[in-house]
Amino acid sequence: MTATDGQVWFITGASRGLGRAIAEAALDAGHRVVTASRTKGTLTDDRLVHIPLDVTDRDAVFSAVERAAAVFGGLDVVVNNAGVLLYGMVEEATEEQVRAHFDVNFFGALWVAQAVLPHLRGGGRLLQVTSMGSGGGMASVGFYGAGKAALDALTEALAMEVERFGVRVTNLQMGGYATGLFTSGTTTTTPDPAYRELRKELEEMWGDDAGPAPETAAPVVLRVAALAEPPRRLVVGSASFDMLQELARTRAEQYAKWEDLSRQAPG
Repeated sequence: MTATDGQVWFITGASRGLGRAIAEAALDAGHRVVTASRTKGTLTDDRLVHIPLDVTDRDAVFSAVERAAAVFGGLDVVVNNAGVLLYGMVEEATEEQVRAHFDVNFFGALWVAQAVLPHLRGGGRLLQVTSMGSGGGMASVGFYGAGKAALDALTEALAMEVERFGVRVTNLQMGGYATGLFTSGTTTTTPDPAYRELRKELEEMWGDDAGPAPETAAPVVLRVAALAEPPRRLVVGSASFDMLQELARTRAEQYAKWEDLSRQAPG
C-alpha cells in the first residue's frame, strides 16, 4: 500500500443513513471502502466495492469479511453499523420480533467483530456503533436500548482483550440522527390499548424533529479512527452528551439516597 492509497474501511449497514455518510466521508478523505448491506445503495466510486450481506448469517459474515479483505489487500478500519429498530412496549413484542431484533443488533455485530479481528491485528480499528441510550431504557424503544447495551458491554470486554494485539476498539454511542431508522429500519409491535396514553405522551415529548443529518457525525467518526490512542467509548452528539451528563448526575443522586440500604449487604 502506498502513502496515497489511504486506509481500507469495511462498513456494514452502509446503504443508507450513518453507514452511507461514513462511507462517503472516508472516500472523500482518500480511503478505499468496502460496504456490506442487504441492499447496495446508490453510492458509487472507483475506490468503493459493495458486498451483499445479511449480518444475521454467521457463515455469510465470515465469507464476506474474507472477500472484503481480499479486495484491497487487508482491512484497517471496521465500522460495525448495521442495525434495526423494534418499536413497541415490552409486553407487546412477540418472541419472533425480539429474536429477529437481537439477531441483527447484537449477534450480527458480534459475528462481524469475530470475523474481522484476525485482519485488524497490528494496528487496526474497530468502531462499534451503539447508542447514547445504551446506558438506560426508554419506554417503547426498550429492545433497541437493550441490544445496544449488550453490545456496549461486550465491546468493553473486547477492547481489553485485543488491545495487546494492537487493535483499538471504540464504542460510538451515537445520538439521534436522521438516519431513516424510524422508517425503513423499523418493525412495530401491535399496539395494546392499555398503553395508548403513554404513547401519546411519548409522541408529544419527541415531537417531529428527526435530528441532524448523519453527515454531521461522520467527521467525528473519521477523527476517532485516526487517533493513535482512541477512547474506548465516545458520545457522538453535543445534545446527547448533555443528556447523558444529566442522567449521570441524577443516578448519582439516587445512589446516594439509598446508600444506607446498599451497604447493609456485604458484597
